[in-house]
Amino acid sequence: MSLSLRDAHHIAAQELKKAGVSEPSLDARLLLASLFKDGREVFFREPERLLTSEEEQLFRGLVERRVLREPVSHILGRREFWSLEFLVNSDVLDPRPDSETLIEATLTQCGQEFSGRILDLGTGSGCLLLTLLTELPKSTGIAVDQSVAALDVAKENTRRLGLQNRCELFHSHWFEKVQGRFDVIVSNPPYIETETVKELEPEVTQFEPLSALDGGKDGLNCYREIVSSAPDFLCEGGYLIFEVGFGQAEAVASLLRGENFSEIRIHNDLASVGRCVSGILK
Repeated sequence: MSLSLRDAHHIAAQELKKAGVSEPSLDARLLLASLFKDGREVFFREPERLLTSEEEQLFRGLVERRVLREPVSHILGRREFWSLEFLVNSDVLDPRPDSETLIEATLTQCGQEFSGRILDLGTGSGCLLLTLLTELPKSTGIAVDQSVAALDVAKENTRRLGLQNRCELFHSHWFEKVQGRFDVIVSNPPYIETETVKELEPEVTQFEPLSALDGGKDGLNCYREIVSSAPDFLCEGGYLIFEVGFGQAEAVASLLRGENFSEIRIHNDLASVGRCVSGILK
């Protein structure tokens, strides 16, 4: 007997809950909606609509992947960030809502008429730089990453957003192959303590790149490396803006103070947690 959308959603949500998925109802709905071109509307408009045998089999396959804790974004191959759609896979970190704090901080610091150069260190999917270029249409940027596979994802996202003429991508370990100076440098570097990485959810430890997570014993290794070199690549009065992990804002702010940065600010996320740190090169 064919299942209705309502019943299929209910059964899937129960299975995902048993598997330890944190938001089983939402994930079941997203997976179910992906079967249809106007999936969300169909789900709410026609909850009693019956799945065909082909749709039911396809949905079952998607749910089984989520039961194994594969992220919904990887199953669907995309993730929304700042109302833009980014392609994602296991070669890059998922764009997370927390990172939108960095976008807000950068836009606040620069202003909408900003027409300078932006450097994104460890770009991953490209979500930070590409979002900033979208919001700041007079700006240009360079994105670097030490992962060739990650750069392939960023390159495709650049193409999909039509930003090829304003964005260059380079294979580089931080500043290694970067030339010139920039008005803004942004980065969301690895910041999780080595011993903590293995305690993260399976969605992270099994499906996201370890190199984009492990920030060393205290989680601050990458910040130290970037902060020490950033003055050689920033214009005078240029901004360095980081995303930071929970409880790291003051430590990162201290690193900036030690390298000739001023007007250091901690930017809170919606939960009032210090999520970004910015400073201006004197």
